[in-house]
Amino acid sequence: MINRRNFLKSASALTLVGLAAGKAEALQAAAPVVAKTTAQKSIGLQIYSLGDELTKDVPNGMKKIKSMGYSTLELAGYNAGKINGVDMMEFKKMAEDAGLKITSSHVNPPTGEYTPDSRKGIMEFWKKTADDHAKLGVKYLVQPGQPRTRSVEEVAYVCDVFNEAGKIMKAAGIPFGYHNHDFEFAKVVPGGKEAVFNRHAKGETIYDLFIKDTDPSLVFFEMDVYWTVIGQHDPVEYMKKHPDRIKLLHIKDRDVLGKSGFMNFEAIFNEAYNIGVQEYYVELEGMPDVRTQFEGIQGCADYLLNAPFVK
Repeated sequence: MINRRNFLKSASALTLVGLAAGKAEALQAAAPVVAKTTAQKSIGLQIYSLGDELTKDVPNGMKKIKSMGYSTLELAGYNAGKINGVDMMEFKKMAEDAGLKITSSHVNPPTGEYTPDSRKGIMEFWKKTADDHAKLGVKYLVQPGQPRTRSVEEVAYVCDVFNEAGKIMKAAGIPFGYHNHDFEFAKVVPGGKEAVFNRHAKGETIYDLFIKDTDPSLVFFEMDVYWTVIGQHDPVEYMKKHPDRIKLLHIKDRDVLGKSGFMNFEAIFNEAYNIGVQEYYVELEGMPDVRTQFEGIQGCADYLLNAPFVK
């Protein structure tokens, strides 16, 4: 699985190659923001964006998040009934005391190797996770980590495991989703030994197989629009092609939203509204300069609050 933070170092060059080879008109920079919108907007934040800056002082961190204009949160850091070492219900109270609502959570099972030997342990983990998150009252549970997918057969097995996890979550009243990075756009072949990240490679795209071979009633997709672009694909085209499968979005850029110039957020939001995407969350990776993560998410919130195409 790719290391997200290391990959950011070469992201710009790779993306520009992908844009030149693909449909550049669909991925042009969004028009400059010229007017501040006064209407109330519901903006979500993936708390992974803040890392230790939040965990050092969660109550005050939550107040900062709310003051910036965010209203919903997607969690990260779940482990055995806690979020980054804080009891889940206590974490929820801190959020609600600040006026924030937790609507989603990112959770990975204990292994990325999906085999008949590991499957039982994975399902036991999902049962515990389902119980904890049902108490928390989240609307969505999303797996953000890609299992090992080196061949068409491995992808098919992963999809079967996803479907079973979806059944467990559905029984708890929580939809189960999958969040992509860039390597899901690698290709695999029957009997293959490794996925190949090259758009000219032979084979089938892993992400396409995930969509095709999972049950729509059990598995939805949270599309990370930035990593889709890094994977040399167009998030708008995917939303048009699979409007019934993509229910959530991660709104992300290489830096603060709108700074890179290669993310067409206006087209992305327009299509998201068109297909009825239910919610989105800002995610910010490590900042490339001396600014803090809190300063970064403030810039992201400002961009969205000022963007006339964001409702």
